[in-house]
Amino acid sequence: MSDFDPIRIGVVSISDRASSGVYEDKGIPALQDWLGRALRNPITWETRLIPDEQDGISAALRELVDQARCDLVLTTGGTGPAPRDVTPEATLAVADKVMPGFGEQMRQISLRFVPTAILSRQVAVIRGQALIINLPGQPKSIAETLQGLPEASPPAHGIFAAVPYCIDLIGGPYIETDAAVCKAFRPKSAIRPARAS
Repeated sequence: MSDFDPIRIGVVSISDRASSGVYEDKGIPALQDWLGRALRNPITWETRLIPDEQDGISAALRELVDQARCDLVLTTGGTGPAPRDVTPEATLAVADKVMPGFGEQMRQISLRFVPTAILSRQVAVIRGQALIINLPGQPKSIAETLQGLPEASPPAHGIFAAVPYCIDLIGGPYIETDAAVCKAFRPKSAIRPARAS
């Protein structure tokens, strides 16, 4: 039995071609790999591989939060300017609150590498007691935006450092991270006493 709160995480890869079997999906394995290393909590996964259809994406997000009771939902894919890229619209359609800082920081990290980062339209929202975040489509970019660039000069904070406290504030489980992968930031008053591994 773990001392850490269990957490339910939805992982949604949005791709016409991967969902129809044209090529192997790399988004879900990349997210599960990073989160599996970063989190100390026991994780129950809810995975979905779906095409770039706005209504279908919104329906999947609603189902993951309202029925599957996910605390955190991460999507990958469908955030560019192309006509089929509708993940942000589908995400905003299910939002109770919009959290613009996540998208702003993801673009800042990606801009360190490519000027086309300004074309990405990732958003993050709260629905009920869940946080939903749109992530980039490439595994390398997923890890960089979640973890940040601690060795860069100047360093860039990854977005995941703020996720545990955000979930605290909306009434979710207490998420604890492996500081070697990603150090969660909380105000001193919100930190629980450390527990043994």
